[in-house]
Amino acid sequence: MASTLAHSLTIALAGNPNAGKTTLFNALTGLRQKVANYPGVTVERKTGHWQLNGGLADLIDLPGLYSLDATSLDEQIARNVITGEQKGVRRPDVVIAVVDATNLERNLYLVTQLFDYKVPVVVALTMIDAFEKQDHEINVPKLAKLLKTPVVAINAKSGRGIKELAKEVHLAAMGGAGDAPTFDEADEASGPHAKIFARYSFISKAVQESTRHNDTPKLRLSRKIDKVLTHKFFGLLILVAVLLVVFQAIFSWATVPMDLLEQGFGSLSALAKENLPPGVLTDLISDGIIAGVGGVVVFLPQILLLFLFISLLEDTGYMARAAFLMDKLMSNVGLHGKAFLPLVSSFACAIPGIMATRTIENRRDRFATIMVAPFMSCSARLPVYTLMIAAFFAGQTIFGFVSVAAVLMLAMYALGILVAVIVAFILKRTVLKSPPPPFLMELPEYRLPNLRTVIQNMLTRAWLFLKRAGTIILAISILLWALMYFPRDLSPAQPAPASVAQADAVETPPEDVIKESEQLKHSFAGKLGHTIEPVIAPLGFDWKIGVALIASFAAREVLVSTLSIIYNVGKDADAESTTLVSAIRDAKRDDGRAVWTPLTALTLMVFFVLAMQCMSTLAVVRRETNSWIWPIFMFSYMTVIAYTAAFLTYQGGRALGFE
Repeated sequence: MASTLAHSLTIALAGNPNAGKTTLFNALTGLRQKVANYPGVTVERKTGHWQLNGGLADLIDLPGLYSLDATSLDEQIARNVITGEQKGVRRPDVVIAVVDATNLERNLYLVTQLFDYKVPVVVALTMIDAFEKQDHEINVPKLAKLLKTPVVAINAKSGRGIKELAKEVHLAAMGGAGDAPTFDEADEASGPHAKIFARYSFISKAVQESTRHNDTPKLRLSRKIDKVLTHKFFGLLILVAVLLVVFQAIFSWATVPMDLLEQGFGSLSALAKENLPPGVLTDLISDGIIAGVGGVVVFLPQILLLFLFISLLEDTGYMARAAFLMDKLMSNVGLHGKAFLPLVSSFACAIPGIMATRTIENRRDRFATIMVAPFMSCSARLPVYTLMIAAFFAGQTIFGFVSVAAVLMLAMYALGILVAVIVAFILKRTVLKSPPPPFLMELPEYRLPNLRTVIQNMLTRAWLFLKRAGTIILAISILLWALMYFPRDLSPAQPAPASVAQADAVETPPEDVIKESEQLKHSFAGKLGHTIEPVIAPLGFDWKIGVALIASFAAREVLVSTLSIIYNVGKDADAESTTLVSAIRDAKRDDGRAVWTPLTALTLMVFFVLAMQCMSTLAVVRRETNSWIWPIFMFSYMTVIAYTAAFLTYQGGRALGFE
């Protein structure tokens, strides 16, 4: 009977942001979890299975929220889940209220609201170790008696309280809601806020009777650190330094695994050539699938490192300090203070960043944040930056120790932020004009990151990246290969142009290279590239780069796999096979001039910082705004800005003699 009950249980986790809910969810579910969206909306739905009483119970991680007043989409979804009104989600048998022991009074407000829904509630008291380290005490049995609901002290890192929590949840599911405190009588009192006052009065009494605080006059370590890290001048310098260190580490630490992956895919492509009969199928496998997908997967180490640092900064509490530092700047340009977290999320991917704007109540503030979120350099742009930097700026330093690669990477991120600020300033004073409301934000205590949570976040994002490489990028790679492979030009190779064959100018390419070049030139992709070449020529781009730009609209990182296919990386199995980096360096135009130069690479990076090269993002904007007007507007204005900035970069660089 007990095992059957556990199999049928549905349990929800509810709690304030930064209360330790995600850490507890990961501890309970391990790797038995998945992320999707609630039906019909773009609110993220995280679910998992919890080994409870001999069976697997369904665990739902509700969005982080401060109340159930349904003033935002997150709160509405959470309330619908608890009441059983959310489509496709069974009403929870028990709600685990995750309460931060270091912010007991604020966290308990949500708990009192949960009591109103007549659902069994078990309080998981997190951050108890941090609370006790400050010489504070909570009488847990006393608090449970006052709340008339089970309370369990939890330390997800050490496993403290996990077994007790499972026991209480099971008992609560069997026993029902019980006689938890209610506040219905307060509705009959005078005044519109009587019920609210009754809640706070109840909470204050419960906290005073169950806790003992250390009143020794001393500043806590967090306050001492905050005096430096949140300083209006030194704090910003430290933030820039932290970002610079992050990008420096991403480049230096990822070099060896990236080289190994590149060699592996090169060997795999050569193996396919050697063991399969010559023909279209072999070319597809070697030059289309392996070279295309491999050209993107090789950047997995950098993606992992990026999410490693993001997770560490969030877990330690520094990310909230960064939000505090940026709040004044955002207010000056008209953005809501809550816009910072969606914008930070957009550094990983604009899609969850745009979805995160649902916590912004004002429609104009929300739309303004959505319109500038894609300017944040997402992880999909990282392979493009890395390729250009590796080809023309690798190994260079400033002052003998600062990597040019790290400086350029930081500059690309800074450029996106700068343009986003300017665009937001204009939008909030024109089409989306509205005064930003005040921003209140909690600064969590500094704490050591949870290694398990960090690794789990990295693995989740890595899987999503690989899944994308194995689906969207694979399909695009095959399509691009076909566009460049057909129609077949079986005519004899034409001799190299005289300008190419001149003895003292450029070495004459081999006959097979000339034939491949002619084949690509007359393929469907080549014709499409030639069509747009007059438009992109002022940016220093030729028709081959044009083909890659068109392909990258499906997904930004596809540009790398497209170039891998265009330059036949991994096609030849002899000792003279070149990597994509060297292929880009050696690429020549028909007149013998180099296709790529440091200035061309920089121009392409600038274009990718500012261009809307992601149809998935546009689709999400359509869903979030419920209109095609805003995604069309986004694509149009970002393309104009990207083209203008790239034009100024290339033509300005030429005028200054950099090419």
